[in-house]
Order: sequence, then C-alpha cells, then structure tokens
Amino acid sequence: MRPLTEEETKIFFEKLSKYIGENIKLLLDRPDGTYCFRLHKDRVFYVREEIMKLAGNIARKNLISMGTCFGKFTGSQKFKLHITALDFIAPYAKYKVWVKPSAEQQFVYGHNVMKSGLGRITENTPQYQGVIVYSMNDLPLGFGVAAKTTQECRRADPMAIVSFHQSDIGEYIRSEEKLV
Repeated sequence: MRPLTEEETKIFFEKLSKYIGENIKLLLDRPDGTYCFRLHKDRVFYVREEIMKLAGNIARKNLISMGTCFGKFTGSQKFKLHITALDFIAPYAKYKVWVKPSAEQQFVYGHNVMKSGLGRITENTPQYQGVIVYSMNDLPLGFGVAAKTTQECRRADPMAIVSFHQSDIGEYIRSEEKLV
C-alpha cells in the first residue's frame, strides 16, 4: 500500500470529477475523520487514516483489502471506477438520472438507459458527462455517461439511448471475485 503518484492522482481525480466535480474535497475532509486514497495491487482504496496506519503493520503480500475499493488502474494506466464506490459518490453527484421501475431491472442487468425507461434527468446535464443512475425511490443503482443532453432527451425517440451503462449494483453478483 502506497500513496498515489502525481500522475495516478491526476488520472484518478479526473475520473472522479466526471461524477462529483469539486466535491472530491468533501470525501477527504469529513466530519468523522480524515480519509485518504491509497494504491495496493493496482487498486485504489478509500480508507480512514487511522486504519491505513494500522494496515501498515501487515505485510503487503498478506494484505488483501483495506477500506473501500474505488476502482483499479488498467494495464494502459486508465482508471476504471468500481461499483463499490457508489455509496460514497452518490451523495455528491452533480448530475443524476432516474429510471422508471420497468427499466430498473434492465439497467441492473448491464444495459444502457433508454428514453422509454427515463423517469427524470438533472436539468442542464451535458453530453458525455458522468451521471449517477437512481431508481424513482432515490436508491442509487449505478453510474453511467450521459449519451444526450437534457434538451436532446426531451425530443428523443423512445428507443434512443439516454445514458451509457458503466457499472451497476448487479455487479456484486455478476463479478464478485473481481471486486475485491
């Protein structure tokens, strides 16, 4: 476990800012303590500083996980956000998409959000902006990328894609061995 390098931090924060913008500061300085991001085996963990110091007593080869995994760096040094970060990202999301109950299952199975399944969308959402996908009961289901702006969604065909699928809570079952 080590701190992220300057380049890794830049890549990671750019990805995170697509979803929560300037609210990254709120993740680090919380009222319940100071948190930090650490890299271990190409995975970025969000961990409280006290726990990080305790984890320093464990040999690297024996340490499997600490804190919450936010995602991992690929071989080409791109960052892939994991669904395990959803509970921390959702409260600070700038742009949101709500899906109708009839479309929830399709999204959780890994499909894109279609206009026919769109319940609501945050006003002035730009195209290709990171969005958090919610059920109509305000339960975060996952995250994606807006395929159209809010204005384009209003006059779109019912079968047009509104949000590209990135990750969803169904991955806890589909890909549980990869999430650790």
